[in-house]
Amino acid sequence: MHNTSVVKWLAHPFVGIVLLTSVSIAVPSVSLAQRQPAPRRTQGATQAVDTNYTLGGGDRIRVSVFEVPEYSGEYQVPPGGGINLPLIGTVSVLGLTTEQAADLIAQRYSRYLKRPIISVNLLSPRPINVSVTGEVTRPGAYSLRLEGGAGDNPGVQYPTVLAALTTAQGVTLSADVTRVELRRKLGRRPEQVTVLNLEEFIRTGRLPQDVTLRDGDTIYVPTASTLNLANARNLSASSFAADPTRPRTVAIIGEVYRPGSYLVTQGAAEGGGGTTTQTSAPSITGLPTLTRAIQQAGGITPQADVRNVIIRRPTRTGSEQSINVNLWQLLQSGDINQDVIVQDGDTVVIPTATEINRAEATQLATTTLSPTRIQVGVVGEVKRPGQVELQPNSTLNQALLAAGGFNDARASSKAVDVVRLNPDGSVTKRQVKVDFKAGINEDTNPILRNNDVVVVYRSGVAKTGDTIGTVINPFSAVLGVFRALFGF
Repeated sequence: MHNTSVVKWLAHPFVGIVLLTSVSIAVPSVSLAQRQPAPRRTQGATQAVDTNYTLGGGDRIRVSVFEVPEYSGEYQVPPGGGINLPLIGTVSVLGLTTEQAADLIAQRYSRYLKRPIISVNLLSPRPINVSVTGEVTRPGAYSLRLEGGAGDNPGVQYPTVLAALTTAQGVTLSADVTRVELRRKLGRRPEQVTVLNLEEFIRTGRLPQDVTLRDGDTIYVPTASTLNLANARNLSASSFAADPTRPRTVAIIGEVYRPGSYLVTQGAAEGGGGTTTQTSAPSITGLPTLTRAIQQAGGITPQADVRNVIIRRPTRTGSEQSINVNLWQLLQSGDINQDVIVQDGDTVVIPTATEINRAEATQLATTTLSPTRIQVGVVGEVKRPGQVELQPNSTLNQALLAAGGFNDARASSKAVDVVRLNPDGSVTKRQVKVDFKAGINEDTNPILRNNDVVVVYRSGVAKTGDTIGTVINPFSAVLGVFRALFGF
């Protein structure tokens, strides 16, 4: 009976009202927006990025005071962040979320209103100002606009890390995309740094976290300590890599026919290079690759060491990466990763081989690394003196035969001179004994280079005959000179 009377007492309307009033008084005032937990400084891709939008100069907001419409209104947040509200004056919302701003305004109005209910809505967001630094094509500050709606509108789309990298014209090939940093300032709290593994995005097409940007964010792309050729090629094909059609200037030195600086572009190489119709090499893609750069430099010489090509690549930190490339592996097994995509500022070094394998030299001559043809001058006592076109890595004997062979009646067939213009501008001349039965060798049948000149001299009998003829008929000799000079 006692319990029943208690229940009846609690059910009395007056008692219920008293209890509800006491409960409501005990509840603190809150805004319509939910509070967010304070973000923490994070390291690693497993932690979530703080995605709260914070207000700043340029935002357009609406402040609504529940049941007091004359205190409600729309405001453009000035650069300093202070908005001037009825009754309470200036309130700074700079760096606050809409929820935090609503709470602050409610606190200020609580001096004049009993339990004020405030909501703050973002009507039109300002551009998102971010910085992109490190291994990107154009580091700097960028303004990125939001798309779709704003605030509570579910259609709003904030710019992403990938969009910022694309705006900075893509990451360089020196980038370590497994450790991209997103740095976010959180007012007076410590800076939040989150590490993103964009290689996972390349592999799976998705990221494990929200990487949308907020005003003031900084994206830092570090330099890779080492370069994996396969990963570098995958990176070059990603949506946030540098534009492959963008020309890049590359210097090529060493064992190429025309050392110098070249503008390498996507598509067919220009000038002096071989074509992909040569069957011994794998098909070369249309990207601005190492092989295209070599083609533009006239192709490799027979002395080139294609196993130990070096690419020296400057980085954004001022250091230099050294990339080792084995083009023989490209030719033998079709390892397309060895055909590195070049970058603006690269220096390609084609070293000189310490020992030349003649079989390999002959094979290299049929690939796209070598020029399609070379020109050699054969002058003197041959049947067809002049320029002859030969396949790269052709020998002295092949040049002599292309010129019709020795003029048997007049040529000194035991030895010839080979004159060569060296890359440093010097000229060398050496005498080579001729042996048509010999294979490729430096003593009697050396490999010739582009623009070599072979000089075939007169035999002793021919020299004597020419001298006697001049003595017997000096008038004919003088007449021949005049005919040569004046054409009569």
